[in-house]
Amino acid sequence: MIAFLTGRLAFKAPTHLTLDVQGVGYEVHIPLSTYYALPNLDEVTALNIHTHLREDAIQLFGFLSQSEKESFLLLTSVSGIGPKLALSVLSSLPITDLVHAIQTEDVEKLATVPGIGKKSAGRIVLELKDKVGKIQGGSSRFAAADTSAVDGPYEDALSALINLGYRAQDAKEALKRATKAATGSLALKELIREGLKELGRG
Repeated sequence: MIAFLTGRLAFKAPTHLTLDVQGVGYEVHIPLSTYYALPNLDEVTALNIHTHLREDAIQLFGFLSQSEKESFLLLTSVSGIGPKLALSVLSSLPITDLVHAIQTEDVEKLATVPGIGKKSAGRIVLELKDKVGKIQGGSSRFAAADTSAVDGPYEDALSALINLGYRAQDAKEALKRATKAATGSLALKELIREGLKELGRG
């Protein structure tokens, strides 16, 4: 089961993207919330992945934040809500709005999502009201991790560079140079980008 991918963004569209991981292209289905936050083409990005197994296919669903993935998994646990409908919900409602609608039993709000009628909206409220704290907690926790220069991005950046095919020692030295040259602390995305620049210089 694939749970995480880091690679070069080779293609992106509102519903899916192609991630080049060491020469292998992975097609990943995404919600709009992830699409809007993607970097430019050819830049390195990391996605939390859910691997969905069907009799006739293996589908990958990707999310920039762990909170999006947790929301997706909770939604697909609801009777009658499959992966495509779950993506539709996440594409239509920010996680905070989704949590609020479930907590306040706002069936009308949920029913505005394409493909979700009042009956399905009612099931979402019924089955997730006691679990919705997981979405809320995940959202706030990972939002901070995604946007701030948190302590310890070095190990994640190192792992990302190694996953791209660079030797561990070369990646370590590049990150050391990038950190030394920085005027302040670097967030994970910035550290990976600067590390790649250093690797490009040889």
